[in-house]
Amino acid sequence: MPTRSERIERVAAEWLARRDGGAWNDDDDGALEAWLAQDAAHRVAFLRLQAAWEHAGRLDALGAGLRGAGVPPRGFWRSSAGDETPPRADPAAALEGFAFAARRPRGGSRARFAAVAALAACALALGWGWRAFAPVEAASHATTLGAVRTVPLADGSSTTLASDSRIDVRLSRRERRIDLHRGEAYFEAAKDPGRPFVVDAGERRVVAVGTRFSVRRDGPDLRVVVTEGMVRLESDPVAGQARPPTLLPAGSVAIARRDGVLVRSMPLAEAARLVDWRSGLLLFRDTPLAEAADEFNRYNARKIVIGDPAVGDLRIGGSFRWENAEGFVRLLEQGFPVRAEYGSDRIVLHSP
Repeated sequence: MPTRSERIERVAAEWLARRDGGAWNDDDDGALEAWLAQDAAHRVAFLRLQAAWEHAGRLDALGAGLRGAGVPPRGFWRSSAGDETPPRADPAAALEGFAFAARRPRGGSRARFAAVAALAACALALGWGWRAFAPVEAASHATTLGAVRTVPLADGSSTTLASDSRIDVRLSRRERRIDLHRGEAYFEAAKDPGRPFVVDAGERRVVAVGTRFSVRRDGPDLRVVVTEGMVRLESDPVAGQARPPTLLPAGSVAIARRDGVLVRSMPLAEAARLVDWRSGLLLFRDTPLAEAADEFNRYNARKIVIGDPAVGDLRIGGSFRWENAEGFVRLLEQGFPVRAEYGSDRIVLHSP
């Protein structure tokens, strides 16, 4: 799956190819300006590719007068006697040995896009002097099923990955970006007002400066829990439909779905208990048993299976250790109308 930066680079390349393709009009100008204004990253990507495109054009112009392919031989543009300028020759004679190619007609947006994309790759590989956005740290981190791992970052931040989670980290001098590909992660972002801490998760992203919060992906849905400071929940204008940002102060729990964002405020201590999975605990408060079973299944290979809807609708509460799914089921059998069928890879819950 392409990262957010890669998606932005592709859209910028498409804009540049369209603008240079010959069918550009005033409406296109307005649409491009609107896209550039959406995010500073859009403008940076477009300017970087434009610089690469123009630079490539200058290189092409320098070699345009040579017959055949390839780069001019060393010393071609000066005399064989070093830097000494040779006497002026007859202008007609000076053109001997040169062949001027006819100007190619404008158009061919597909080929032009391919050329821009290739230049984008070269520009990114060589840096083009954009030190502010060059990565200071780039790494990937992941956990297996049933594992929890804390990872320190180079900027003084840290992240704790829940079971079966994966992130990509890219820290630059202008921004700290985390791509959450799957699972859940808790972030302790070091304070750095000049470098926003951005967690990119599909069609949405969470932006902070210095705070503590968790982000969890459940398919297309997202859950954000803020335990300190404030974060901003935004839609990704490249990946999905633009929506107004949502500010989330400490104690907020936000559930973001494609049709909108639901925010719930609670005491800080209660919000903090929602991320107690870091210490091996799962908190349930008037939670349907079907949802509680799903939580246990996020951490265990031996799954809890709901055998009939009546069992799944039972409401439970309390804190339980996620590595002890069988102990949780034994308690259910003692206090609820639940009968368990134990297997090697699953525990099926039925009504008595």
